[in-house]
Parts: sequence; structure tokens; C-alpha cells
Amino acid sequence: MDAVLGSSLPVFIGLTLLVFGGCGWLTGQALAQGWKSPGMVFAYSLMMGLGDRFLVFALFGGPLLHLPGFIVHGAAILAITWVSYRMALAHRMVSQYPWLYERSGPFGWREKIGARIAG
Repeated sequence: MDAVLGSSLPVFIGLTLLVFGGCGWLTGQALAQGWKSPGMVFAYSLMMGLGDRFLVFALFGGPLLHLPGFIVHGAAILAITWVSYRMALAHRMVSQYPWLYERSGPFGWREKIGARIAG
């Protein structure tokens, strides 16, 4: 497991999923509230992945330049950030435009029947 993660499992759960995952959750919500593009989710997740890799190295003695570990940790952070972004964006669209859109699952919205915009 250490060969793939570049750290121990408790470090992955504690630092990556709890600390950086929590940061990713808040980042996704903030990006959706500010109507930022989905590309920003990837950019911020990349930066958080770099910070996570550095803290694994500095605090727990893991390898700094460990590509498989960076990919796994970064993918976990990206997934949490993306889920948060889509959920917050769907909530924002439905609550800000209730006459146009209705909820379509936890991550999406759809146009209401008969809610066509004239023009």
C-alpha cells in the first residue's frame, strides 16, 4: 500500500481525505458560489495535491517526488472538490432560478416543463 500511496494508510486518510478533502469540499462550494468555471476546480485541486504531497514529505517522511502517490492523492482531492462543486452549483441554479429549473439528482438540474424563455 505504501508503494502506491507514497505514505501509510493512516496518513492518507488523515491528511489527504480529512484535511485536504475538507479544504477541497469548501473550495468546491466557494467556486460554485462565485460562478467560477469548472476548470478552476482542476487548478485548485492540483495546487492542493502539491501541498498534500509536500506535507506528506515534510511531516511524515514520505517521498517528495512520488508520481503514483501524487496521482492517487490528487485524484482523491479532485473527486471531493468536484462533488462539492457540482452539488453546490446544482443547489444554486435551482434556488436562484426556481421558475426555470428543478433538481435532477444531486449533481444536476433540468428545465421545468413549460418554462421556455420567450425570445
